[in-house]
This record gives sequence, C-alpha cells and structure tokens, in this order.
Amino acid sequence: MIAANLSDEDRWKRFNNFSPLISIFKKFHPLNDEIELRINQHTFPVSYKKNKFLVSPVDRNKYLFLIVKGVVRGFIKDGKTEITTWIAKENEVVGTIRNLWIEGDSEEYLQALEDVELIAIPHVLSDYLYENFPEANIVGRKMMELYYRSAEERAFLCRISSAEKRYKRFLVSFPDLINRVSLKYIASFLAVRLETLSRIRAKI
Repeated sequence: MIAANLSDEDRWKRFNNFSPLISIFKKFHPLNDEIELRINQHTFPVSYKKNKFLVSPVDRNKYLFLIVKGVVRGFIKDGKTEITTWIAKENEVVGTIRNLWIEGDSEEYLQALEDVELIAIPHVLSDYLYENFPEANIVGRKMMELYYRSAEERAFLCRISSAEKRYKRFLVSFPDLINRVSLKYIASFLAVRLETLSRIRAKI
C-alpha cells in the first residue's frame, strides 16, 4: 500500500504529476485551481493484490476509491454464502454504500478481483468540496446520475425470472467483464448456481 504522506510531486509522478481523479471530474465540469490543488493534496494512490479486501465489516471505512486499473466487486454475506451486489472496473468510483458519508458500520466487503491500482478519496474531502465549491456539486450530481442508472440496471437484471435471460442481459450490459471475472462471481451476481451458469454458457 502506497503511503499517503508522500509529497504531491512524488505521489503523482507516475500519473503525469496530478491525481487521476481530476481528469475524471473534468469530464463532467471544468474545475478551478483550488479544487485541483485540494484533490492533489488529499487523495492518494493505493494498490491491492488480487483477492485482497479493500474494505470489510471490521473496518470503519473513510474513503471512496477511483479504480485506475483492475476490477473490484462488492458483496455481502448471508451466512456462509457470498452475494455479489456489484462489479466495477477502470474509471469507476466505488465504496461501501450503506455507510456512505456517515459514521456507522457496514456489512459490505470490497474485494479486488485483479491486482488493482486505486485513488483513495477521503470522505472529509468530498464533504469539503461539496460545501465550498458549486462546481463540485455539479460533478457529484452528474456522477450520481450515472451510478443511479447503473444501480437501476442491476436491480432490473436481478428481477428477470429466467437465469438464461439474466445472463444474456449481463452480456449486453457488462460485456467487458465476462472475460475478466471468475464465473463464480458472475453466478453470485446473477443469483444463479455456478453449475446452472456453466450450462447456460455452453448452450449459448
């Protein structure tokens, strides 16, 4: 894990000298110099090996994460059964949703499905930017629109009655994940048995 106390220059040297989060935000709205300065100062790169947890229920999570490289899943447990609730890849921002921006525990796990490189975004930075810069609220609103639509697609997918139709919908909605994510996690995401998903794939 890369230390957060590096100088801005050393911290962002391999990212063209600024936080990749700035480029993501600029896709939604121009930023002023003060916002960019604070993002460079208060975000920092972290990395995790495949299968490691970014966050688990024993942690008091204080960050969102921008995925620079790799794939991450979110899941909860029902007894010993893992229920994958979402899968995300490069240029997406992820975090535990149930305690987002509030003090409290969460049942959620975040797990690296590949070796991942991320930018950690402290919740306190998000709060500060929202409170002090109108541009940040525009960026936040536009990003939330995207994630709300993604959440709606996941909710719809899970309610399709046929397992085969759910898998076909997955191929349309998340085509770039099928060859990157283990079938057992896709099966968990689609709420089907692994054996059932294997039969569906062989049939298709």
